[in-house]
Order: sequence, then C-alpha cells, then structure tokens
Amino acid sequence: MPRLFLCAIGLAAVALVSCSQPMRPLPTASKVDLARYAGKWFEIARLPNSFQREDSRATAEYTLLPDGAVTVRNTELRPDGTTKTIDGRATAVPGSDGARLRVKFGGLAALAPVPDDGNYWIIAVEPDYSLALVGTPDRDFLWILARSPKVPPEKLAGYVARARQLGFPVERLLPKQG
Repeated sequence: MPRLFLCAIGLAAVALVSCSQPMRPLPTASKVDLARYAGKWFEIARLPNSFQREDSRATAEYTLLPDGAVTVRNTELRPDGTTKTIDGRATAVPGSDGARLRVKFGGLAALAPVPDDGNYWIIAVEPDYSLALVGTPDRDFLWILARSPKVPPEKLAGYVARARQLGFPVERLLPKQG
C-alpha cells in the first residue's frame, strides 16, 4: 500500500509538470527610437508592485543623453497630494534596437540586480509615440503609458487585450478599469 501511494504521488507530480506550459517568449517592438521615446509619459494602468502604492499614479520622464543612455525620473503621485521621486539611468540592451532597456535606479533600489536582457521591455509603441505597452518577460510587471493622462477607451482596450494575449494577468490592472 505505501508503494502504491508513493507511485500515485509520483504520477501526479509528473502529470502536473507535463501539463504546465512554458511561458512563451515575450515579443518587443521591432525598433524603438529612444530620442522619440524621450519625454514625459503618464501611467494609465499597471500591475500592482511593491514599490508603488496601489492608490497612486505615476509619471515617468526620460531624457536621452549624448552617449545614448537615458535618464529616468519616476514620480509617484499620491492621493494626498504628496509625491515620491526616484531617478535612474537606462541603457539599451545590445541587439534590441532600443526595445529592451536595463534600468538601474539610485538609493536602495540600486541593490536590485538587473538581468542582462533588461528589466524594461517596450512591447508595443504607437507609430506617433503617444502610447506604449511596457513589461517584463516574467509577466510580473506591466505598464500602459501615454503622453497624456487620458487615453481613448478603444485604444486602452486594445492594449489591455494585447497584454492579455501575451499572458499578463490583466484582471489585476490598477486602477480598476470600468
């Protein structure tokens, strides 16, 4: 009987492993012109994370440097009117045509390791650079960014649908949509 029990557990474990599907590689935009990507972006939606309060919104300002790197300034806007800002620097991953960046922030955030293939993947960007979908290949982080604080609902729905298709848990997006 114990042997039968162990065999059943072993078969169940094999079945679970064989049923789990590996995560598909995350595609990115084919080419991102970092000079056009530079400027101010408004956070339209995002997945919850440990470094932003759930009731806050954020802006990001990117400035292209002469050496091709990008300065990053993220500002969290809290409901009580206070803000929290963090500065960083991004460099394009070689061979990514600007679509994958390695972003490193200052302060305690500087202790976080940055993968060689980047921690800021630009998945999609509108031809006029008015809207962007940004995430990480593990699907833990996702942002929908726009040049203005309001996005037409059909555009937002399209980007949410694209993120869902790529395996992001869009039901957790903040702020809660409609």
